[in-house]
Amino acid sequence: MPIWFYWAAASAVFAALTAIFAKLGLQGINSDFATFIRTIVIMMALVAFLSYTKKWQPLSSLTGKNWLFLILSGLATGASWVAYFKALQLGNASQVAPIDKFSLVLVTIFAVIFLGERPNSQEWLGIGLVAAGVLVLAFKR
Repeated sequence: MPIWFYWAAASAVFAALTAIFAKLGLQGINSDFATFIRTIVIMMALVAFLSYTKKWQPLSSLTGKNWLFLILSGLATGASWVAYFKALQLGNASQVAPIDKFSLVLVTIFAVIFLGERPNSQEWLGIGLVAAGVLVLAFKR
């Protein structure tokens, strides 16, 4: 397996734990405030990680394009977290998480439009199955 696969698998495990821990942590508090606390924890963890691995870079090494797209990514992430925590507060984790994972389908569509990626028929089939699975899981009765 290529190394990116292990990182992606770790991401999936941590994303799953995020939903469970967040659902438990949201009890009795505002979801936006919970997102703020989560963000502080993430910042502290990243400062520790960057310091430990000595991966700090001078801000002057970023180009205008880097700044633009990292800021846009940060804003999209923040909006995603606020919406996700509110959805978790209001709904079941087992229904919210699959809808959140519809992002897999959207990433593929956006990658085709904005990055020029061209999935093959097998990949489109997989994306279609993910979309169907999201619908089945999210709207179960």
